[in-house]
Amino acid sequence: MSQPSAADFDFIIGRWAVRHRRLRERLAGCSEWQEFSGSSSTRKILGGFGNVEDNLLALPEGEYRAAALRSFDPASGQWSIWWLDARRPQGLDVPVVGRFAEGVGSFFADDALDGRPIRVRFLWSVPASGLPRWEQAFSADAGQTWETNWIMDFSPAPTDTA
Repeated sequence: MSQPSAADFDFIIGRWAVRHRRLRERLAGCSEWQEFSGSSSTRKILGGFGNVEDNLLALPEGEYRAAALRSFDPASGQWSIWWLDARRPQGLDVPVVGRFAEGVGSFFADDALDGRPIRVRFLWSVPASGLPRWEQAFSADAGQTWETNWIMDFSPAPTDTA
């Protein structure tokens, strides 16, 4: 098993086309998924101890931008991940915190959804396809059960031919 390192997220550095699948409603017994495209570009910051991901999400009701900010703490071996949504530019979401183990990054936070407390989980993996995948899940019972509500599958962005 490898030790946590600032290189844990190197697999996501670069430009990507993104296929999104998102539940229409969260923690409401919904089984209807909404699919849409997007793109992202990730680069290292903080001398390699962090990265920033710029996202364009092409929802059917309109495009928006968002950014993920990640930083690695070498003392704890943990990553913190913040989300900044351009539709709510006043502040960052609560950070999810965690690490990679056996090829999967698991990150958790306590947050709220519509005024009720929830647990948030991000999973980052690179399946056998070699292409990155991100999943978000919420729990209303302190992590006993999880509802996956958003999946992002990444593929290399087309190269410019101009």
